Amino acid sequence: MTVRPVVITGDPVLHRPAAKVTDFNDDLRTLIADMHETMDAANGVGLAAPQIGVGLRIFTFVFGNDDDAPDRGEIVNPVLTVGKITEENPDPDEEAEGCLSVPGLSYPLKRAEWVKIAGFDPHGVPIGWEATGWFARVMQHEYDHLDGKLYVDRLNTKWARKAKKAIRAEGWPKAGGTWQPGVDQDPFGHGEEA
Repeated sequence: MTVRPVVITGDPVLHRPAAKVTDFNDDLRTLIADMHETMDAANGVGLAAPQIGVGLRIFTFVFGNDDDAPDRGEIVNPVLTVGKITEENPDPDEEAEGCLSVPGLSYPLKRAEWVKIAGFDPHGVPIGWEATGWFARVMQHEYDHLDGKLYVDRLNTKWARKAKKAIRAEGWPKAGGTWQPGVDQDPFGHGEEA
């Protein structure tokens, strides 16, 4: 298994829809193992293949839940059914998201409290589950990556303006930007002394 560099916003692979997986083979399973290794090294709760520069419809996750779903897993070629999203403003304290591909930044975003997801495991066996609360948020966030969207693309006007300004200040809107989990400083401060 290999920890791969995480691609930063601005790279085209993050901003276009990913392709369906057609071969459920050892190469796919190695890619998924690398994704888990990278997600863990980055202290992430999810990682989509485009985030490591691979334009395929796969994501991994690790998130304890009470939804009769695995706490750790992956899903290939997922299809997502999303519940209603309220039109209320997001709560900055309770609904802030971050993203490994927008390192170090977080902004509040409304998400559906319920989703249903179906797809395949690394061997091509059908899998699926329902997710609620923050686990539903993780599923929506990772699924968005497969459609070429980042969470900052979904922010309301107020927060989108702040995010765009911060992203420009970092100099990210360009191709080729990455950071290396386990080598570069953790952009979200995981594991640092208080």
